Amino acid sequence: MGSSIGFLGGGNMASAMIGGLLGCGWQSADLMATDVDPAARGRLSDTYSVRTSPDAAETVRASRCVVLAVKPQQLRDLCAGIAGSLEDRLVVSIAAGIRTPDLSRWLGGHRRIVRVMPNTPALLRAGISAAYALPEVPPSDRQSADALLQAIGKVMWVEDETLMDGVTAVSGSGPAYAFYLIEAMQEAARRLGFTDEQGRLLSVETVLGAAKLAEASQDPAAVLRARVTSKAGTTERALSVMEAHDTKAHLVEAILAAAERSRELGDALGRD
Repeated sequence: MGSSIGFLGGGNMASAMIGGLLGCGWQSADLMATDVDPAARGRLSDTYSVRTSPDAAETVRASRCVVLAVKPQQLRDLCAGIAGSLEDRLVVSIAAGIRTPDLSRWLGGHRRIVRVMPNTPALLRAGISAAYALPEVPPSDRQSADALLQAIGKVMWVEDETLMDGVTAVSGSGPAYAFYLIEAMQEAARRLGFTDEQGRLLSVETVLGAAKLAEASQDPAAVLRARVTSKAGTTERALSVMEAHDTKAHLVEAILAAAERSRELGDALGRD
């Protein structure tokens, strides 16, 4: 992907992407990062030996691809400071909720933009990122963005930007749903007499193993569930309680509510 990538923002996701790129064979000399916090710049420099600068425009000028990795509320001001330096550079935005028409407007009409929604397992290079590119983005830029995102996990491209609200609800917020399940399993284990350490081990490893089984199988999750549910057995008893409380329907409703909230935030963040 060209000769350099500049990260504007030095938080957890930028750090994960830098670590992933270095793990994929990139050289620290090809990466640069900006953050207004000197401590954040120091962490990136000490951990990854990448160049850092307090000046976002300087980082833009030194890079062929620019990754916008600041908080959504900070993005408009950042764009105002770099719009004059972008020229024809590829811009990859991981700022949640900011739509490409708004971002393009803030960047003075710049159109080589890829919008990305990663999730927190990217910190372990086990994330899933959904990406949307404006029509003006050439195939070579899409390939460059894809290579960047593969450094932190798997990548799914969507051709309709409105789906990004659904991505936010399903995978962006999704780790919290998994943690909620683990939390419930650990509480049950505690009430059954296990220590906190034992409950954590049983719960985390079970969820991790089940996810690996689902990943390795071509069968729907419902089929996998049926295979481990013996008639009149313990699993069937547990699932019957969940069905009596409409647990799945409530989870679906919750995820749809998250998507609606994502749309609301996009409307609010994009206002002039």
